[in-house]
Amino acid sequence: MQDIVATLRARGMRMTPQRRRVIAAVEELGHATPDALAATVARDGGAALPLSTIYRNLEALEDLGIVTHTHLNHRSPTYHLAEHADHLHLVCLGCGTVTESAIGDADAFVGNLLARHGFVADVKHMAIHGWCAACSQQSRQ
Repeated sequence: MQDIVATLRARGMRMTPQRRRVIAAVEELGHATPDALAATVARDGGAALPLSTIYRNLEALEDLGIVTHTHLNHRSPTYHLAEHADHLHLVCLGCGTVTESAIGDADAFVGNLLARHGFVADVKHMAIHGWCAACSQQSRQ
């Protein structure tokens, strides 16, 4: 948390009680939508925070590189601490399970995009949809 406070101060911002609570909720949940963060913050013993305050804090924290988001589905983005953004998100279309995979697992894909299109892909921001081992095995039976 001290690193986050230092980052905020370096940009002329303060660690407000609301920011502290949002960061604590992101830390606790790992990956969370703004609605899930609001529910977690509502249970932390402090005053309720409007969803607009959650969104404003997430936006400010993302601008500072403290949190980042991924779209695991077509609904709300899922936020997590930026220091935890070193993995791919594999989302099962069958059961909805989200599995983390090492970012290096996409090296060949990223390399192919660069070689063929000159495109530098940021795969940390995306989710890869498909079927987990259990669901794909079930469909073959």
